[in-house]
Amino acid sequence: MNDVDGGPDEVPGGAGSPGAGEDARAGGGPGGEALEVLHRVFGYDAFRGSQQEIVEHVIGGGDAVVLMPTGGGKSLCYQIPSLVRPGTGVVISPLIALMQDQVDALRAVGVRAGFLNSTQDLEERRLVEAEFLAGELDLLYLAPERLRVEQTLGLLDRGKISLFAIDEAHCVAQWGHDFRPDYLALSMLHERWPEVPRIALTATATEATHAEITSRLRMEQARHFVASFDRPNIQYRIAAKSEPKKQLLDLLRTEHAGDAGIVYCLSRASVEKTAQFLVQNGIDAVPYHAGLDARTRAHHQARFLREDGLVVVATIAFGMGIDKPDVRFVAHLDLPKSVEGYYQETGRAGRDGLPSTAWLAYGLQDVVQQRKMIDGSEGDEAHRRRLAAHLDAMLALCETVECRRVRLLAYFGQESKPCGNCDTCLAPPQSWDGTVPAQKLLSTVVRLQRERGQKFGTGQIVDILMGRKTAKVIQFDHDALSVFGIGADLREADWRGVVRQLLAQRLLAVEGDYGTLVLTETSGEVLRGERQVPMRREPEKPARAARAKTAKGKRAPVDLPAEAAPVFEALRTWRGQTAKEQGVPAYVIFHDATLREIATARPATTAELGTVNGVGENKLAKYGDAILEVLSGEAASGGPASGGTASGGAAASEGPAPGGASAEAAPGRSAASGRGAGKPAAPEPDGDWDWAMEEPPPEDDWEGAFG
Repeated sequence: MNDVDGGPDEVPGGAGSPGAGEDARAGGGPGGEALEVLHRVFGYDAFRGSQQEIVEHVIGGGDAVVLMPTGGGKSLCYQIPSLVRPGTGVVISPLIALMQDQVDALRAVGVRAGFLNSTQDLEERRLVEAEFLAGELDLLYLAPERLRVEQTLGLLDRGKISLFAIDEAHCVAQWGHDFRPDYLALSMLHERWPEVPRIALTATATEATHAEITSRLRMEQARHFVASFDRPNIQYRIAAKSEPKKQLLDLLRTEHAGDAGIVYCLSRASVEKTAQFLVQNGIDAVPYHAGLDARTRAHHQARFLREDGLVVVATIAFGMGIDKPDVRFVAHLDLPKSVEGYYQETGRAGRDGLPSTAWLAYGLQDVVQQRKMIDGSEGDEAHRRRLAAHLDAMLALCETVECRRVRLLAYFGQESKPCGNCDTCLAPPQSWDGTVPAQKLLSTVVRLQRERGQKFGTGQIVDILMGRKTAKVIQFDHDALSVFGIGADLREADWRGVVRQLLAQRLLAVEGDYGTLVLTETSGEVLRGERQVPMRREPEKPARAARAKTAKGKRAPVDLPAEAAPVFEALRTWRGQTAKEQGVPAYVIFHDATLREIATARPATTAELGTVNGVGENKLAKYGDAILEVLSGEAASGGPASGGTASGGAAASEGPAPGGASAEAAPGRSAASGRGAGKPAAPEPDGDWDWAMEEPPPEDDWEGAFG
C-alpha cells in the first residue's frame, strides 16, 4: 500500500463562504463524495493503495487503525471523511506547538479548522468553541490533555462530531519511545460517543505496539490497514565514529550544501556544542532542546519551517509533526535507543519523495554509554530487559553485513529485497570469523581479574593485547602477563571493533563509572570454543551519495530539466516572498514538487495551470495570476517559450506534490496530465513531534534517555 496525500492543499471556500465540508456534503454516495473532495479540494483525481478503502470505511461509520510511514498519506484518511460526514472531525494530537501551523495550512485552502490548547487566551478559546457549536468547523484539533477536562467533554457533548482521529497513536504504548499517559484515557471515546467512528494513526509500530494500540484504545473491532514501511528515497548510512562533528561537516559540505536538515544529539550540551561548531564553519544552524526557553524554541522551530537551508541541531525533543517536505538529511551523532526511534527520526527526511540521507555516526562509546544508561535507569528488572532488547535490535542494525533496509523492515515484520542504495549494498563490509580475537580479548579480561584482581577499560586492554609498553602498562606490570602482545596482528581500530561487537552481542559488558570490561554469562561459551563470533569489518571507503551540483554550488533539483531550473528558482523566490507576507511556512503556499511541475510544464493559462498536480480550485484562484506573471517574466528574460502543458518531466518521476510521495508512486503519469487523465494523490502534513505540550515533562540533560 503506497498511499500519499499532501494534507490540506486546495479547498474552495474561505472567509464568509461555505466551507469545503459543507460543499462536499451535498454530494452523492461515500465513494463519489470522497473522490469529489479529493479532486476539488486537494487537486488530485485518484487515491492510491488502500487510501480509498480507509476513507470510505470511516465515512461509512467504521473504526480503523492505520499504520503508514511518515509522508505516506495518513492525514488524508481522516481529513476527507471529516469533510464528507456531517459535523466536525475532532483530531487528537500531541503537537501543541504545531497546531497553529496545521490550522493555518488548512484555512489557507478553505478548510474551516480550529484548535483548542493552552496557548490561547480566553477570548480566542470562546471564539473557537462558538464556531464548533455553530457547526462552522470542519476540523478541530485538541491535545489529549484537554479530553481529561470536563469542560471540554461537555463542549463536545453539545456539538456534532463527525469522527475522532487519534494521531500519533503509538503514544498510547506504555513502553514505547513516545509514551504519553494522557493517551490511555482515550479509550473512553467509544464509551461516551459510541456512534462516532474512530481512526487511530501512527507512522511507526512494531507488531507488539500495534497490538497495544488496539487493546488500550479499545479498538478490537476496528479494521486494520498496514502500509509498507519502506521509504525508498531515503539512503541509510551508518559510519564508524571517529571525529563525529568533523564527519558531519564533511557530509554537509560535500553532499548537502544549502540543504535543510536535522542533526540529533543525546544531550543538551552536545546540541549546543555541535550547533556552535557548525555556525563557526559557515553552516546556518540553530540549537533546539528543552533547556531553551519556550520563546527561543518556538523561534528556532518557526525559522526551520519558514526558511530554506536551515539546520536544526536537537535532542529528540524536536521533530514530531514537523511538516517540512524538503528536509534532505537527518543525522545522528549519538546512537538512538531503539529502532522505532531511529525509524521515526530518519523518516523526517525526504517527505517530498526526493533522494535524502539518513546518516548515523556509531562507535564503541555509544554502546558503553547506552548500556550504562540502561543499568542506571528507573523501573524494575523487566523494564530494563525491555530497554536492553530495544538496544540490542538497534545494535544489530548497526552491525549487520546485510542490506540496512532489509534489516530495518524486518524489525517491523515486513520483507524487502536488498535496496542497492544503502551503505552496505554500495560498499559491502567484510564478514569475518572473530572467534579467536574474541577469545584473546576475553582471556585478557579473565587474567587481569583472576591473577591480579584488576579491572580495566578498553584502552588498557587493547594496549596489553598489542604489546604496547605504555607508562600505565609498565606501572601495573602488565607486560609480564602471558597475554601481553598476543594481539599484535590486528590494528587498534580492529581491536576496538572487536570490543564494540562483543558488547553488542552481550559477550562482554561494562561496569561502573569508569567503563571497565567484565565477562557475561555467555563469555564462557566463547572461551571454551562452544560458540563462534561472526564480526563485521568496515570497508576501506565508506559509501556516499553522488549529488549533482549547479555552478553556484547548490544541489541541482533531481530530474529537473536544465531549462526549467531558472523558472523553478524564480517560483521559489515568489513563494518565499508570498509566505513571508502571509506569515506562513513556504509549503503552505505550494510544495516544491508542485513548483517543479509548473516550471517543467510552463502553463500559459489558468486553465492549463489548473491541470498541474497540487493546484486545486482555491489556490488557482488565489495564486494563479501571480504564477502566470512569474512565468511570463521568465519567458521575457530569455527563458524557453511556453508550449502549454508538457508531457513527461520531473513531476512524473518524483510522484505527487506536497509532502512525501515516492518516485515510483505514479508510474506512467504525465507531468502535466489533465484532470481527465487523473492526478496522483497528494502527500501530507503529518509527522513527528515537538515536546512542547500542555505540561512538559521534567527533563535532565539526557533528553529521551531511559526513565
